[in-house]
Parts: sequence; C-alpha cells; structure tokens
Amino acid sequence: MIVRLCRLLLAAALAVASVAGAPAVASEGHRRDKSLQTTGLPLPRFVTLRSNQVNVRSGPAPRYPIEWVFVRKDMPVEITQEFDTWRRIRDWEGSEGWVHQSMLSGKRSVIVTGETRTLRSEPRTDAGTVARAQPGVMGWLLKCNGPWCQVDLKGHKGWIQRSEFWGVYPDETIQ
Repeated sequence: MIVRLCRLLLAAALAVASVAGAPAVASEGHRRDKSLQTTGLPLPRFVTLRSNQVNVRSGPAPRYPIEWVFVRKDMPVEITQEFDTWRRIRDWEGSEGWVHQSMLSGKRSVIVTGETRTLRSEPRTDAGTVARAQPGVMGWLLKCNGPWCQVDLKGHKGWIQRSEFWGVYPDETIQ
C-alpha cells in the first residue's frame, strides 16, 4: 500500500515537473492565444532583430546548441512562443529557433516577397509608381489600411499590398 502510494506521488510529481518545465506550444495560424505567453503580449506577434548577429538556438537556454546565426539587423521575425526570457521565432522563410529577448525589438519592419513589387503613391493599383522593390528588400511598416500598407523601403515611402510582403497579419490594423 505504501509503495503504491509512493509510486502514485512520484508519478504525479513527474507529471507536474514536465508540464511546468516545458515551453508552451503556439497554435497554428495566426490566432492570438493569451494562455501561451509570459509577457502578456499577444502570440504570435511580429518584431525585428536588434543586431546584425543573433544566435538562434535549438532550445530556450544558453545550454542549447546554436543552430545558425541571423545576420540582418531589423529583419522581421514572428514570435510564436515564449519561455522565461527566451522567444521562439520564425523568419519569413519558415526557419524557427530560440533567441534571447534582448536580441529582439518591438519595431515593425517588412520584407518584400515573391517577385519585384511596385511601391505606389496611394493605396490603389492604378496609383503612380514611387519605386520598384526586389524580393528580400526590407523596410519599415508605417500603417495599414485594408489590403494596403504604407511602408518606407530604403527612404522611399509608398503603399504596397499586404500579399506582396511579409511582416503583418491579414486582419491586423496598424495606425
């Protein structure tokens, strides 16, 4: 009887320890789930890299190996999970890993995807051309109005459709 009770207590303690020590899993898609965060900020959310050299680890602690290094300061990334001071991020190509929160900034940037895109003077397909941007060009997100967002791409301010870049959610409002 006592052995059985000890086994039951041990099993319960292990179950609690494994849940308490494991990082929360982010939901698929862009649903914001407040139960999965430590900061109180929505998950997932976009931020930018604070440095030209950001180590991406396989887990949320310095003891985990560095998988690769991001080398593009101000690149947009998406935080998908939080664990203590660590953030699981995803880049525009789908690569994921853990970085320390000090390597991230709340600024919002975008990265042009797909093919060469036209930056417009107004949020209309027939508006004048401000500039043309190649895939991979990064810039700052200024505001979004329906399917269009105003951005600053290397000093050229204009409007681009949400579907032509990465760094904002389809239903997100930016003022």
